[in-house]
Parts: sequence; structure tokens; C-alpha cells
Amino acid sequence: MFKRMDEILIEIPKVEKPDANAAAAIQELLGGKFGEMSTLNNYLYQSFNFRSKEKLKPFYDLVMSITAEELGHVELVSHAINHCLRGSTEYKKPDSTPLEAAKDARLSYHFLAGAQGAMPFDSMGNPWTGANVFNSGNLVEDLLHNFFLECGARTHKMKVYEMTDHPAARAVVGFLLVRGGVHVVAYAKALEIATGVNVTKLVPIPSLNNKSFTEAKKYEDKGVHTKLYTYSDKDFTSIGQIWKGTHPEDNQPLEVIEGTPKGYPIPEAPAVEEEFAPGISEEEFKEIAKRLKMAGNIKE
Repeated sequence: MFKRMDEILIEIPKVEKPDANAAAAIQELLGGKFGEMSTLNNYLYQSFNFRSKEKLKPFYDLVMSITAEELGHVELVSHAINHCLRGSTEYKKPDSTPLEAAKDARLSYHFLAGAQGAMPFDSMGNPWTGANVFNSGNLVEDLLHNFFLECGARTHKMKVYEMTDHPAARAVVGFLLVRGGVHVVAYAKALEIATGVNVTKLVPIPSLNNKSFTEAKKYEDKGVHTKLYTYSDKDFTSIGQIWKGTHPEDNQPLEVIEGTPKGYPIPEAPAVEEEFAPGISEEEFKEIAKRLKMAGNIKE
């Protein structure tokens, strides 16, 4: 079961800086082969299909807790895309071509299929596919794949960070560089326990050092890279048998935190009238409110 809160993992800067092509680049971090939809669904199906979970409970708990965090990452990247798209067009009468800017955007599908919002695609507009999911049923093979997947995801985040200076994009990507690094180390430690091989010696792939990324460094300075959350009120506490010792980058002690990190309000998305969204006028809103009050027997 999943428990959802009306929050996101970090506060995204409120800026008026439309950049549709930055949004297209960030789509890779959502629906690409190494994007958040891939990490989420890899771990989700591995958790569904996990064998001998009672005997291998620390590994099961690890996959379960990281799965829950990945749901939040999918949500966060989507909001980064939305922030970059916001204000790309403005309302004018249809004959004045209010969506003219969309034809010059690298990924016009943001404007055609939706209302300037995130889509489950990669940076080239290819739909995310379940073919990106790997679940062999073999614990070591799956953990090794997850380690590789997180390393690939980190590489892509570093590249997208270098593609755009949009404040919302960099804030989100910087945070995800830190949290993705946590998952790299977590799977490396799990492999070491399962096989006896010190996989952390493979790190960096390409690097776990975030000192060159200002928007990532500020989270490391707060110790965010040392914490792994259970994302549960009472379950998955066995991850402490894996997430222990010190971080391979700076030797800071690792910490398991029961529950979820502090959340932040989900940003309000304004109407985009030229995209017919939400497509309800102020007068219609008033009529809807009137009907809701009548249905709920609410008196003014």
C-alpha cells in the first residue's frame, strides 16, 4: 500500500523564466531509459516479485523503501518540467496565434498533447516503455542492475544540470544528484553484504562528488546524502542492516530515519487559457461552487 501526502520533497524556486527546451531536456530524467520512471518501475516490480522476502528481509526492505522515494522523484521532476514550461505562451485570440512559440520548441508535444505539462516521455518525445524494467528474480543480479541503473541515472542528471541554468531545473536536479547518490551507495552496500565484494570501490561512476554542483552541495552540507528513509510508519526498518557504516565519499556516518522527510506544498498551477485549461470560466467556477454547497447542504 502507498500513503500519499499533498506535498513534494523540496521547495522549488518560483521564477518567471519560460524555457521549453530546458523542459524537453529534463524529460530525459523523467521518461528516459535511466529516468525516474525507470528507477521507480524497476524497483516497484522487483518489490512485487521478491522471492524469500522473510529470509532476505533487509534486502526486501531496502527495495521497498527506495521504491517509495522514487515515486516522489517522479513527482518532483514533473514539477520541474512544469516550472520550465510555465509562461511559454500567453492568452490571445485564436487568430493571433497564441501558441506560435510552440512550433519552435524542440518538443512541441508539451503544447499539443497537454497544456504545457510533464509527459511520460524521454527528451526526444519517445513514450516511456515497460521494456526498461529488469527483474530477473535473482537477488544479486537485480541488485547489480539497480547499482548500474542508478549510476546511469546520475550521469544523465549531471549532463542535464550542465544543459540549463533554469533555477527550478537546477534546484530539482541538484537535489536528485544527492538522493540518487544515496541509492548508488545503498545498492553497493547491499551487494557487498550479499557477495562479500566491496562494490563501493567501483564508485565513482562517474563521480559521487557533488562539490562542483552548487545546488547539490547545499544538500550535502546538510547531511542529506547520509540519510535513508523507510517511507513507512512502522515497516522496512531492517534497512539498518545494510545502510550502516560511513559514506564512501566523505566518511560521514550513515543514518536510517523511520518515516518520511519533511515535505513542501505543491505549487499552484495557473490556468493556461490559450490551451483551454482547465477550460472552466470564472462564472462556471461559481456555478460549480453553488452546486457543491447545495449538495453538501452548506449555508452561506
